[in-house]
Amino acid sequence: MRARTRSLQVAILLGGIALWEIAARAANPLLYVPPSAALPALRDLLTLTSYPDLPSHLLLTIQEIVVAYGLAVLAGLGVGFGLGLNRVLGRVYAPILAALYAVPAVVWYPSLMLFFGLDAASKIAFGFLLGFFPITLAVLAGVRQTNPQLVTVARAFGARPHVLFVKVMLPAMLFTLVGGLRTGLALSVIGVIVGEILGSKSGLGSLINHAYGLARTPDYVALVVLALGVVVSTDVAATLLERRAQRWTAE
Repeated sequence: MRARTRSLQVAILLGGIALWEIAARAANPLLYVPPSAALPALRDLLTLTSYPDLPSHLLLTIQEIVVAYGLAVLAGLGVGFGLGLNRVLGRVYAPILAALYAVPAVVWYPSLMLFFGLDAASKIAFGFLLGFFPITLAVLAGVRQTNPQLVTVARAFGARPHVLFVKVMLPAMLFTLVGGLRTGLALSVIGVIVGEILGSKSGLGSLINHAYGLARTPDYVALVVLALGVVVSTDVAATLLERRAQRWTAE
């Protein structure tokens, strides 16, 4: 079954590439680049021919993602856990968090850029903002679905908040938490890269914006493919962690 699924995925991918090649060759070559032209540009990109400073830009983007996601996890766990334990505060703030999460995130970026400037801080803040809400809401939902009797018994035996979270709540809310962490990671990555595209002097997103502004369409496509690789890599890492968490729960 898995081999059949992989075969279908490969067939769909190859079919999409073939359609892309046909459509791009029939369109304006300045705006549409076929895969046959994008592959040499990707080769030049990876060999540092077209962008010799690519490693420093890519490293900066990865650092921003790590910091933004780390802050989102810490804040999301803290706020979600606090609101989950205090039911009154949870009822008050949960709808507010859900409403803020529903607002298109891009509307926050101009304010962040004005406050933090064009350096890494605004990109980290944007990535943090996108990752914070799904993690917080996942933790809040997970705490609520934990058996309250187990929490009461643990408190009666003097369990401190961090022990209560690790020993009682975490096993019960693991699947919800992992889903929130995975979503938060994907959104943090997207937030950082989009922030760099919208306004930045360095980073992978700034290179994408640079290639687009100069109508270097093959380089633009190659950089987008590289950005897609970063997103897919983080999702693969999150998937592996999710499987590990599932085995830990089964044990």
